Amino acid sequence: MSMKSATIKVSGVLLCAFAVAATAPVSASAAEAEATPTFTKDVAPIFQAKCEACHRAGSIAPMSLVTYAESRPWARSIKDRVSTRQMPPWHIDRTVGITKFKNDRSLTDEQLDTIVRWVDGGAPRGNPEDMPAAVDWPDESIWNFAEQFDGPPDLIIESTPYTMPALASDVWWKPQVPTGLTEERWARAIESRPKTVAGRKMIHHAIARLVQEEPDAQIRQANQANPAAGVDRSRSAGTFMEWAVGKQGEIMRPGSGKLMLPGSEILWDIHMAASGEEVTDSVQLGVYLYPKDSPPEHRQVLHLMGTGRMDIPPNSLTMTEGFFPLQRAGRIESFQPHMHLRGTAMSLEAILPSGRRQLLSHVGDFNFNWHNSYVYADDVAPLLPKGTLMKVTAWYDNTAANRSNPDPDVWVGSGSRTTDEMGHAWVNITYFDDEEFEAEVAKREAAQAEAGGAQ
Repeated sequence: MSMKSATIKVSGVLLCAFAVAATAPVSASAAEAEATPTFTKDVAPIFQAKCEACHRAGSIAPMSLVTYAESRPWARSIKDRVSTRQMPPWHIDRTVGITKFKNDRSLTDEQLDTIVRWVDGGAPRGNPEDMPAAVDWPDESIWNFAEQFDGPPDLIIESTPYTMPALASDVWWKPQVPTGLTEERWARAIESRPKTVAGRKMIHHAIARLVQEEPDAQIRQANQANPAAGVDRSRSAGTFMEWAVGKQGEIMRPGSGKLMLPGSEILWDIHMAASGEEVTDSVQLGVYLYPKDSPPEHRQVLHLMGTGRMDIPPNSLTMTEGFFPLQRAGRIESFQPHMHLRGTAMSLEAILPSGRRQLLSHVGDFNFNWHNSYVYADDVAPLLPKGTLMKVTAWYDNTAANRSNPDPDVWVGSGSRTTDEMGHAWVNITYFDDEEFEAEVAKREAAQAEAGGAQ
């Protein structure tokens, strides 16, 4: 039998040892090439979905990952960052607590595996015809939610401008400006952003706090339990919105909103760091309002839940904790930890009136460079009765093992500077009266029973 005839009959039933030996390497090589993901077909769609929001020309990331030519030089770095789950920035512990979120930007296991196999396989480009159509990213000057709400925000509030020198120490700019409202209105979505792209490179974060005479005694008591520094306790209405790298804005769940009263003001807390060039900028707050004749049924408030004063000795590991009683039943909408360079982890727990403890979320790899707000999915957002005690626990590493630590040999206390420490969670709560709460619980249980029956 000739080698040619043996080769022809490989797909049939006649095989000889020579034919197998001759063809096996070719088949293995073809299979390996088949299994290696390519940029155009497999990786580019992942980058579009999870990376390009920041990694594109003119945005805040240090490099663009839009094209193969732009991405290929960074292949090994990309593998390192995604395999350690440093990128995309999503630091929630996926093994405990609630794991479903509306704004989850993390890679799925399959997406991560695809990127790693692409790099390990030599980061091939693939067929140019497989490249997906480019994403038409909105201009940086366009509001993110404008299309969804058929136009720009109904109310735009702007901070007083500030000029940051090219080289200077960090600055905390805290102007207070009126909202301009002359009647009660309800916010259904909020966005915040530096006015210019240059401003986004020198503003680390910008907090907007709502200041008004709080009419609800229980919410007033809750806000006064953990007031933000510089806010009059009698006029604290909770944190309204924050801009930071990793945050886009907030859309309230249907039927809920944030109350804004006539004569209210916004107290800004803007943390700026020199970017190497002189920049003058302000921060804008865009508020989409419910129609006047259709206010929401439920009120939502963003509470600051602190863990007390910091006292972190040199070369030590420290833990702090704080407690926040729910004055009223509610639904926990989101959780965002806030610490500085020594902060490593934070958990949010609910201690029910029965004494039962429920771990809601744990951020086990906190990174001060990213301010992620973890927004719970509709079907798992915690429903908690009145009298629940919210517990916030924060962990700090003031040793040389902490790569973010600027100096493990110094004592660290509370403060606004990056080298100081903080420990608080921002927790969004939609409040219900007892009857509304029971109705929400019944609705959730019915949906779960229906979903279970459909499986």
